[in-house]
Amino acid sequence: MNTLGENAMTRPVLALTVGDPVGIGPEITLATLAEHAGDPAHHGIAVGDLGALERARAALGLDVELRSVSSWDTEPAGPGVVDVFDVGVLGADLPAWGQVDARAGRAAVVAIETATRAALDGAVAGVVTGPINKEAIWAAGSEHLGHTEMLGALTGVTEQDTMFVVRNTHQPGHHLRIFFATRHLSLRKALDKITRETQLGSIQRAAQALEIFGVPSPRLAVAAINPHGGENGAFGDEEIVHLAPAVADAQGLGLDVAGPIPADSVFHHGLTGRYDGVLSQYHDQGHIAAKTFDFDGTISVTVGLPILRTSVDHGTAFDIAGQGVADAGTMRSAYLAAVEYAPFVDGIRAAYRPGAA
Repeated sequence: MNTLGENAMTRPVLALTVGDPVGIGPEITLATLAEHAGDPAHHGIAVGDLGALERARAALGLDVELRSVSSWDTEPAGPGVVDVFDVGVLGADLPAWGQVDARAGRAAVVAIETATRAALDGAVAGVVTGPINKEAIWAAGSEHLGHTEMLGALTGVTEQDTMFVVRNTHQPGHHLRIFFATRHLSLRKALDKITRETQLGSIQRAAQALEIFGVPSPRLAVAAINPHGGENGAFGDEEIVHLAPAVADAQGLGLDVAGPIPADSVFHHGLTGRYDGVLSQYHDQGHIAAKTFDFDGTISVTVGLPILRTSVDHGTAFDIAGQGVADAGTMRSAYLAAVEYAPFVDGIRAAYRPGAA
């Protein structure tokens, strides 16, 4: 089993899965790695079918060499060379761009499995995931709803959280982290899931994640659900019944947490430096704030896995796949975030390994 040595931590090896090979994933992965090839601070290796990346190179018109590697500790060749860990699913018979295809789905799944095993073995410092198509992986036989569920099964973790990292132009160097009390639920079902107990758990996990990912003495804000924070019950009582008591419970445990704070101002307060993180109550509450402020730069970090995983926060964009016009900004941000968080890998593994207290 390969393990990360001291040199690997000063120049972390990162595995970048290309996602669905007929979407924009190969293009944005290759564009990102070509830009950073030879950087002494980090070494990225694309994980996918070599043929898919060769086709992406042609679509982009990039003057780079693709080098097939079979070992994660292969030394980088330098500028102009992108390393590829070829999963060998598709071969030369590539599916058409921009179509749901079971073979493409299988290639995406194998790439995720390969990179995740490498991270669990300590052969790479982290995994950066490109966008997958859910229909394609289901057509390939996967029973998972998506990346989150697949990674949970591969790592033996049942409870995961999402942390958005929002690039901050108001205060450079102070990123805003957004957490989610609920995720892929209808708004009505999400509200039913929020109780004093579940809210306290969300607060505790968010505070722990901030510390693990390098924020000392983190300050967390809890977003309200209702307009004006409910106006003392006039616009809803979730703040009175669930959120405020959970905040008080967390404060009693010694956590620096404030709220509930009206959602129309709490994200601004976070961006201006008052808070290090904000707990959003439902999917769109946090997504709208992050993507309105920085659509291309916001990246997703999966919290709760015993591996470092960052991700783009967009889909496969089948409508523009293969045209060489996809914006690699979010993949670039996800890659650089993985570089930034690589020094915390030991803490991530210790805190989130299955069975850890």
